Amino acid sequence: MNENYTCCFIGHRAVYETEQLKSQLWEIIEKLIVEKNVDTFLFGSKSRFNSICHHIVTKIKEKYPHIKRVYVRAEYQYIDENYKKYLLQDYEDTYYPEKISDSGKLAYIKRNYEMINNSYFCVMYYDEQIAQLYRKSGTEIALDYAIKQGKEIINVTEL
Repeated sequence: MNENYTCCFIGHRAVYETEQLKSQLWEIIEKLIVEKNVDTFLFGSKSRFNSICHHIVTKIKEKYPHIKRVYVRAEYQYIDENYKKYLLQDYEDTYYPEKISDSGKLAYIKRNYEMINNSYFCVMYYDEQIAQLYRKSGTEIALDYAIKQGKEIINVTEL
């Protein structure tokens, strides 16, 4: 996986889902494919933002069939062939980062770090008002980490 052509999606579990948000995401994703040659999109789980982005990338894949959707698991280090076959109905690949083995509650944070480390672009949905509802937002932790790693961040709540 070439980080220069990879993008990850990270956002809050709950988002303000609007047609404007979906339209902005469509435009961002298509620009990444056409102008930045992004061909691989990394997805996590447990987030409405991820679900929205996955739906849009899947639709865009009809126009750009070469792009790949990769599900980065934070659970289920080992999966059987049936579960893998199930996941590969919606993704071109899936993997469990070895670095997060035995991480317990930190598995999702470390999974997000893995996605950020393997991406040049990070499309994020970070809303300070939503983040304040939680003791420490996983999305906020991921955003801080992406900034420290010098990633190109597109925070859709700031557009």
